[in-house]
Amino acid sequence: MSVMGKLTVFHDPRCGMCCGFRRWLEGQPRWVAVEFVDWASDEAEGRLPGIRGMGAGKDVVVLADDGRWWQGTAAWLTCLWATREYRVWSYRLAAPVFQPLVRKAVHLLSENRLTFSRLLRLPHDATLAAAIHSLPDAECADGVCERRVG
Repeated sequence: MSVMGKLTVFHDPRCGMCCGFRRWLEGQPRWVAVEFVDWASDEAEGRLPGIRGMGAGKDVVVLADDGRWWQGTAAWLTCLWATREYRVWSYRLAAPVFQPLVRKAVHLLSENRLTFSRLLRLPHDATLAAAIHSLPDAECADGVCERRVG
C-alpha cells in the first residue's frame, strides 16, 4: 500500500464559500500537501478524466496522488483528514452514527453555496482581484510614498 503524499481538491473558484474554504485549508497545518484546481478546467479533466460529468460543480471532488478519489461527504472528510488539528474529527464524523447528519450538512452547503456566498458577502477571488485592480495607482514612482508633516 502506497503512502498518500498529496491531495488535489477540485473546487469552484467562482464561489465565495469555496474560495474561503480554500484559504482556510491552505492556512491549516497539514499531514499531506493540498493543491486546488478549478474543477471545470482542462487541467482538472487531464488529472481526473470525466470530472466534468461527475457533478463536481455541485459536490467537491478530492483526488489523492495514489489515484483514489472521493466526492461529496467523503471528500469533505478527506479534507479534514489532511489537517493536523481536525484529523480526529474526520474519523469521528465518519462514524456511522454521524453519517446522516454529515450527509445532510454537506448537501445543504453544497446545494446552496452560491446563495450562502451572496448572503454572507463572501466574494470569490476574481471579484476581489478586480476590486484591487480598479484602485488608482500610487502617485509615487516606487510605491512607497512619503508623507510630510507640517
